Amino acid sequence: TTEIYTLSLHDALPILKFDDIGKTAKEVLNDDYKTSGYEFKAKQKTSFDGAVLTSTVDLFPAKDSCMTPAKLSWKLPKPLGCPVVSIDKLEMDKTGGVKIEASSEKLMKDLKVECKTDVSDISKLVAGITYTGIANAQLKAETKVMKPQDCVLEATYASKVGGADCTVGLKGTAANIAALDLGVRVSAGDLFGSLYAKNKFSAFSANCHYKLSGDVRAAASYEYGGKANGQFALGVTYAVKPGTTVKAKVADDQSISCSVKHDISKGFTVLAGAKADPAKMSLSSYGISLSIE
Repeated sequence: TTEIYTLSLHDALPILKFDDIGKTAKEVLNDDYKTSGYEFKAKQKTSFDGAVLTSTVDLFPAKDSCMTPAKLSWKLPKPLGCPVVSIDKLEMDKTGGVKIEASSEKLMKDLKVECKTDVSDISKLVAGITYTGIANAQLKAETKVMKPQDCVLEATYASKVGGADCTVGLKGTAANIAALDLGVRVSAGDLFGSLYAKNKFSAFSANCHYKLSGDVRAAASYEYGGKANGQFALGVTYAVKPGTTVKAKVADDQSISCSVKHDISKGFTVLAGAKADPAKMSLSSYGISLSIE
């Protein structure tokens, strides 16, 4: 009985990255809003050591001479059969630019090593490590290899407090270790809230989320201090039926965005959205994305 309880408690306390502390609310406010452009995305898993190819095509670009600029992205879990390193992303865009993201969790227990770069510019090479050997905690460091003094450090810790799931995180640069950003997340039942304090506690980002039912979720965000002072967003998402979700949000600039995501069939999804400006009584933009997986 004790063992089962320990496993369920661990599952209830996911270890998050610092930037994901407010993710629950951001899923409602930011994810799956296709309000401009036309996009076609196809993801195909191959028999080549589990490699996955994702092709993304921007249709009908207004200013490009090429009418269908595309982006190709490979995921190679075992490149050339090597189980030690995983190529998480090998991407080529319409300009010929190539980006690579690789990682390994086989070098040492509870340690993940990551590396990403733009092939055309070695100065953009970034390396990082993530350590999860401490119960309910995560330690992470990331730096530009050519500028190690710009190293970014972060630490998060999750715990149960009075029946609520709580996460506390710190993030900052090695050069400014005395002025770290603080993030706090609290989740209890259908309620969720998070708060970021940044720039030496001069700027704050607050997010809240409430699950009204199994089908309806509402969220809000507000910025206080800093360059984004006064910005806010209110949003709601409604799962009309399995495979169909409707979303809408209003922002501080009085714009209204809405989106519909519908699974036409297994592996074939359409995402359509629009953004309107009620003050001007006009439709600002709209977009559609088709995805095959």
